[in-house]
Amino acid sequence: MNTSFSKDSPRISVSELTKTALVAAVYVAVTVLLSVISFGAVQLRLSEMFNYLALYNKRYVVAVTVGVILANFMSPTWILDVPIGGISTFLVLILCRAVTKKITNDILKMVITALIFAISMFTVAGQLTILYDLPFWPTWLTVGIGELLSMTVGGITIYLLNKRFDLSK
Repeated sequence: MNTSFSKDSPRISVSELTKTALVAAVYVAVTVLLSVISFGAVQLRLSEMFNYLALYNKRYVVAVTVGVILANFMSPTWILDVPIGGISTFLVLILCRAVTKKITNDILKMVITALIFAISMFTVAGQLTILYDLPFWPTWLTVGIGELLSMTVGGITIYLLNKRFDLSK
C-alpha cells in the first residue's frame, strides 16, 4: 500500500499522520475544555503535558505545535498568541529534544523539559505586557509557576502512560 501523498513528498504513513492529528486534537480539546484556566496572567494549561511526547518521538513536535496554534485561536490574546505561541512552542520542543537527547533517565529529561518550558513563558508574559499593560516580571513569574505546575502534573501522567504504552512508537 502506498502511504505517501505524492511521489515527490517524503513518505508519511497513515499511522504517523493519525497519531500526529490525534495529539494535536487532544491538545486543543483539553485547552478549550479548561479554557477558564488555560489563558491569562495566572494559567494552568494542563494540555502542556503533551510537550513531553516530543521527548519520545519527534512526530509530536509537529503535533503539539499544531495543537498550540489551533488552541491559541481561542485565546483572548490570539493576535499575538497564535504566531508567538506557535513559534515558541516549536523552538522550545526542538531545544528540549536537543538538550535531553543523551540523557537516559526519563524523570531527569522531564524535569529539564519542565524547567525549560517554565522559563520560556517570558513569551506569554511579554504578550500580556504588550496587550494588557501587565507588569512583565510578576506576570512571567505567575505564568512560569503555572507552567511548572502543569508540566509537573502532566509529567507524572505521561511518565505513567509511557510505563503502560510505549510512547516512542
